[in-house]
Amino acid sequence: MRFQLTMVACALVLTGCASHAARERLGIEDSTVMKTGVGASQDTAAGAVTSQWLSTYAPITNSGEALSALQQRLDTLPGDKNSYFHAKAQCWIDAGQAESRAHDQWGFVEEATGQAAMLTFGLENNTPLSAINPELRTVSTVRSDLWRIINVIKSDPATARCLAAQQPLACAEVELIHAGHQAWTRNFPAAEKALPAIQDNLRKSAEAALQCAQPSPPAEMSTSAPAHAVEQKITLRADSSFRFNGGDVAALLPASQATLDEAVAGLHKVKNISRLNINGYTDRLGSDAYNQKLSLQRAMTVRAYLIKRGVTLPISVSGRGKANPVTQCTQTKREELVKCLAPNRRVEIDFVRDAD
Repeated sequence: MRFQLTMVACALVLTGCASHAARERLGIEDSTVMKTGVGASQDTAAGAVTSQWLSTYAPITNSGEALSALQQRLDTLPGDKNSYFHAKAQCWIDAGQAESRAHDQWGFVEEATGQAAMLTFGLENNTPLSAINPELRTVSTVRSDLWRIINVIKSDPATARCLAAQQPLACAEVELIHAGHQAWTRNFPAAEKALPAIQDNLRKSAEAALQCAQPSPPAEMSTSAPAHAVEQKITLRADSSFRFNGGDVAALLPASQATLDEAVAGLHKVKNISRLNINGYTDRLGSDAYNQKLSLQRAMTVRAYLIKRGVTLPISVSGRGKANPVTQCTQTKREELVKCLAPNRRVEIDFVRDAD
């Protein structure tokens, strides 16, 4: 899969250097798009309004106000704004507002509003969201080659773990759908003009996923850290630190014990540490009560382990449950989802230093 990402990143760089003629080939496969006159079809591709479209989008009577209200709700949501679904909701709002300013009357503004609302409400209520893109009434498929690149990037496990890859990917998807709407309305110059930015976003996403796929160096306690450093953090991955569903001392695995022993040794050498903050986290699976209990138990276990080995500094402990996820995952198969969510199951130890 890393080879595929490398090839994707290189292909997008080369595409960006290609002639304008290559960018002008939108590759529209539907010959009925906006066909008028005698013999014009009356199907959905040609602009027919379906009952499903009416039931879903007709209630949106003022798209401008609806998009502004969604923007306010999205701005107040917790979590990283660069995560896949947060970024996708933002890009749908941006696309809807762009067509609203252009006085689009074809229904794309309402469809964009509906997509932004679905994602925003899902994030608010912490309900499962699908990464599958919708088939919209006012959109024709353009540049199938770019959609194939999107699917390669999206299916790579590194993308699900890498926030830097998720925002440009999500926006590239929405922007390519938006270009498909512009082509559907025969605004071919606008559709073509959008392609370089879409390709650039896909290149950024592929390159970020490649970087995230590189192995990270093991965490170390530095004995030469400057006194003015405010904080240093050690993160224990729960899956490699505790036995499955375990949180007590007996569940601590040898690898995590070795890491904690190194931390204790470092604390004896570094004299300007004033306190430790230990926070336990779980993934989003399971009930809130269970996750809260397990995350607190694991944080308390780490605290007890450090104290037993001679750490006398003040230590604060908290169980944060599923809060502050470091990765967002969209897999539908449970085994794949559990694997993807692994970075969220962790215990973080913050070393707070004395100020100068």
